[in-house]
Amino acid sequence: MGKTLYQKVWEVHKIKDLDDGSALIFIGLHLIHEVTSPQAFFMLDELNLPVLCPERNVATCDHIIPTDLVTRPFCDPLAEEMLRALELNTKKHKITFFGISSGLQGIVHVIGPELGITRPGMVIACGDSHTATHGAFGSIAFGIGTSQVRNILSTQSLIVSPLKVRKVEVNGALATHVYAKDIILYLINKLTAKGGLGFAYEFSGSAIEGLSMEGRLTLCNMAIEGGARVGYVNPDKKTYDYLKERLFSPKGSDWDESVKYWESIKTDKDANFDDIKIFDGQEIQPMVTWGITPEQSIAVSDKIPEPKNKTDEEALAYMQFKANEKIEGKKIDKVFIGSCTNGRVEDLRAAANVVKGKKVSKSVKALVVPGSTLVKKQAEGEGLHHLFIDAGFEWRMPGCSMCLAMNQDKLVDDEISISTSNRNFKGRQGSPRGRTILASPATAAASAIAGEVVDIRKI
Repeated sequence: MGKTLYQKVWEVHKIKDLDDGSALIFIGLHLIHEVTSPQAFFMLDELNLPVLCPERNVATCDHIIPTDLVTRPFCDPLAEEMLRALELNTKKHKITFFGISSGLQGIVHVIGPELGITRPGMVIACGDSHTATHGAFGSIAFGIGTSQVRNILSTQSLIVSPLKVRKVEVNGALATHVYAKDIILYLINKLTAKGGLGFAYEFSGSAIEGLSMEGRLTLCNMAIEGGARVGYVNPDKKTYDYLKERLFSPKGSDWDESVKYWESIKTDKDANFDDIKIFDGQEIQPMVTWGITPEQSIAVSDKIPEPKNKTDEEALAYMQFKANEKIEGKKIDKVFIGSCTNGRVEDLRAAANVVKGKKVSKSVKALVVPGSTLVKKQAEGEGLHHLFIDAGFEWRMPGCSMCLAMNQDKLVDDEISISTSNRNFKGRQGSPRGRTILASPATAAASAIAGEVVDIRKI
């Protein structure tokens, strides 16, 4: 019987099986940011422990930095303290740090792939729930807590319980204006927000294979929103073409040897899965959320459904929506295009194509926040920033911005936004009463122009 990519990578990185069924796993790459690391480094100092493998740890700053005017010290003293701690700790332990002045700073799940640090066949961990993003390259990648950050820093290993593997197959050609964001919102709706608990999701099928690497990153980014701890796509020529010549990608003969390994860890044709779910990609339409979890989503042309349970009733009350009314036409206050889900160049191109020659509604404040310094540089090289600025968008510096809103980019009171991020939980965008509708960059951009939720297919 063949093996899945998950099983192969697990076996390569397993140090020791433990009596309770878990295993001690070697962590090939540990990504660090300023929010979960200060406490972990403090615990190391208390125990007088060094960082075991500084070369396998990489740090950047993303969550708390302002995106409008980046001057030091920050106006938020807590943000300044957190960044200063990361600067000092990475210097002390000789960990590579991509700070604001490095020219390579950005959201941790954006810079890993674009710099060639993220590669197939790795086990990757980060103190951030959306670490599953890196699975787009055929890696086992997952989020961890602060004490686990400490454990990896000190031992470069972690005790992890193995997951079951569910094959999530999406076949068929996608309709025009259907993007990776629409696919994952559709899948979470069908499989539910808790349906992936205990599973790694292997995304496959012709619709998935047809996605660009940036589309696959969007897909895997939100695997966690479906309950799966890990989401991945088998590596292929697109993967290798994307990685070749990246700053930290293998070079020369090392590249050839790496590709051989990457090819070897693909899921075997006769692999056994714990579960298989098959979907028709032609059924997927542009999607938006109407509630307070990514599971509560519908095609933008559909009506808000009747509540099935107390969670649905709670969502309707919080969002100030009613069952059986259309989501299309709902007035919005803010639009956020960015995040580790949709802050890459391809996302900005899709949005810029929509807004070219148009103007943002006077009732809307719209932000475009590149996912990294390199994304910003490339977008500006293509003139995308001019299209956004001319349309009335604010063109910002790289950062997490209005995703988690651990900075100055927030909703106010019960404002409602369309966001290209990954979560629409209560209070997610900085206001305890703020309301979030998740959508693709194209849908978000079109809605900014209209001042309300629109069906991109009608534009």
